[in-house]
Amino acid sequence: MPIIKSAKKRVKVAEKANAKNLRSKRMLRTSVRDLKTALTSGNAKSISDKQRKAQSEIDKAVKKHLMHKRKAARKKSQLSAQTKLSAKTPTAKKTPAKKPVAKKTIKK
Repeated sequence: MPIIKSAKKRVKVAEKANAKNLRSKRMLRTSVRDLKTALTSGNAKSISDKQRKAQSEIDKAVKKHLMHKRKAARKKSQLSAQTKLSAKTPTAKKTPAKKPVAKKTIKK
């Protein structure tokens, strides 16, 4: 535990900054996770909203110096590519399940 008054203040400031950074990082991770779940579900309107939110959170993280700008650009590019890929692939049509074929018994 610090003894000097300025050191005590730095501890308080560091704790506040740590809590703020953790909140920002959590929001970033949840927005990216939400986008990935939207990609698997396949709702186009939801995907565009989630992508916009994820990119916004990435930009906020860069502005707050939580993420390097090149890493952010790479992440946004990857998310965009995943979104385009999911838009190109048609949704899987459910085919009715085939009924099992009854085995023919041979009478002796």
